Amino acid sequence: MLKIGNLKLKSNLILAPMSGITDLPYRLLNRRFGCEMAFVEMLNVRSISYKSRKTHQMLASDPKDKPLGVQLLGNDPKFILKAMETIIKYKFACLDFNAACPERKVVRRGEGASLLKDPRKLSSLLKILVQESPYPVTVKIRSGWDKHSVNAKETALYCQDAGIKALFIHGRTREQGYSGQVDYTIIREVKKALDIPVIASGDILSAELAKRMFDETACDGILIARGSFGNPWIFREIEEYIKKGKIIPKPEAAEVAKVMRGHFKACLDFYDQRTAIAVFRKFFSWYTKGRSRTRPLREKACQAKTPEGMLEVIEEFHRNQK
Repeated sequence: MLKIGNLKLKSNLILAPMSGITDLPYRLLNRRFGCEMAFVEMLNVRSISYKSRKTHQMLASDPKDKPLGVQLLGNDPKFILKAMETIIKYKFACLDFNAACPERKVVRRGEGASLLKDPRKLSSLLKILVQESPYPVTVKIRSGWDKHSVNAKETALYCQDAGIKALFIHGRTREQGYSGQVDYTIIREVKKALDIPVIASGDILSAELAKRMFDETACDGILIARGSFGNPWIFREIEEYIKKGKIIPKPEAAEVAKVMRGHFKACLDFYDQRTAIAVFRKFFSWYTKGRSRTRPLREKACQAKTPEGMLEVIEEFHRNQK
């Protein structure tokens, strides 16, 4: 069991918050395959304060979409407090603060991974959230800003002192982005230094890599992000491999096609038709990645303009893989 404040989880495998990815249809799909805890897409506190229609849709949930966390991005106490006025109206299981996003437009504003350069400021922002939030507060950090400032342990201790209930850590610097090697050693050092749960992130792309993360870092849980792209089966695969040492074969094309149809239908139910098709295009590419004779199909999916057109591409994938 993984305990984050008053939140008790049976599984220590968590679906990460990802912009443009972890919408309601995606979360519900992954929950069907063993994901217990998930997050809505990362939300900027300024966007929440402005109460835009898009933000309202991103916060949408469902009775089956529990437990659910929310992750905030920002660096201005005024907007953090204003965003909290909206957030507390929702029944979230925990509130995470992002100090890990490496995107240029984010760090240019002094948000996300930029806060790794000033652990004291990050701590002060977390104290505000801890004081105002009715939910357990967590934070996500990286190993450091660059190879010359790997300060995850120092940052993590500042965060713990602020009163957070768990810490998520990606084992790369901001400079690395998502390239290069994950630093398992720094995650292990952070785990040894803290008294709260440490959930590790970075290259959880397979059951074998998930086990490696647990073995090399002694972390309390793992955060699954890119490994779930086109692969909701990953939660089931990791559980089987860790508990029984069993490698589950990759799903047959018929099952992949069935999951794609269900996912696409859920997108159509959640979005307007045009948006649903646009959103699903990237998912089609991920579902079919690594399979033979699929490049022309990905091109067709990118050109699909109607639900019927997208469904036909899915059926063609099924036929071609037999």
